Amino acid sequence: MVEVKGGAFQMGNTRNDREGKDTEKPVHTVNLMYDYWIGKYVVTFNEYDAYCETTRKTRAKDEGWGRGTRPVINVSWIDAIKYCNWLSEQKGLPKAYDSDGNLLDRNGNKTTDIRQVAGYRLPTEAEWEYAARGGHKDITKGEENNDCKYAGSNSINDAGWYKTNSRSKTHLVGRKKANELGIYDISGNVWEWCHDWYGEYSSGTQTSLTGPSSGASRVIRGGGWGNSAQDCRVASRCYFTPLGSYYGLGFRLARTIF
Repeated sequence: MVEVKGGAFQMGNTRNDREGKDTEKPVHTVNLMYDYWIGKYVVTFNEYDAYCETTRKTRAKDEGWGRGTRPVINVSWIDAIKYCNWLSEQKGLPKAYDSDGNLLDRNGNKTTDIRQVAGYRLPTEAEWEYAARGGHKDITKGEENNDCKYAGSNSINDAGWYKTNSRSKTHLVGRKKANELGIYDISGNVWEWCHDWYGEYSSGTQTSLTGPSSGASRVIRGGGWGNSAQDCRVASRCYFTPLGSYYGLGFRLARTIF
């Protein structure tokens, strides 16, 4: 995993790209004043298959594209958090989620404070975008955020796999350019589940670190092999039902640093 130093950043369509959507506005300040880890790669079939073998869960379908170090696909949000809890147990860490998907603190109590969650979990939408933009910047100290259109580059062909270069399938992780933090495939290859319920942005400094308290769909980010370059921008956002899964959607891990 890659360490991300906390900071404050501008979230949303900061470039005012013409292909940007209204859902990326208004641009607003987010204070992430804590450090966290995020996966260098998305979770792969190798990793998820080990979980399935141990728990006797049916393996996720690979659509005939191969397994190994390709991103795991066809996993729901619920599947993803169950994997997070399993991995936490394997590593001797407290679970991050209860059976209803609520966050748990180090003592096993429900919490809405992501900073108190010790186990493996999904990144929040803000954590995801901050990491995708390269992190390590704090606008409160006069430092400017990286404003690349995609993760680490203004060229989608450098940054990730999308509908024009993917040959209509996923690809082995780590084959495209990493961003400034050394994170791979955060633009393209597969959409990635985030922790948050999906909701509209609001103006002003964001104080809720985990987004809306309820909703119908969970946030997905990053775009995928079957999507346009527009969907692979670091500001682009979408949503999916937490019980659903499909062949363009995977996930990446995160952990709070104490």
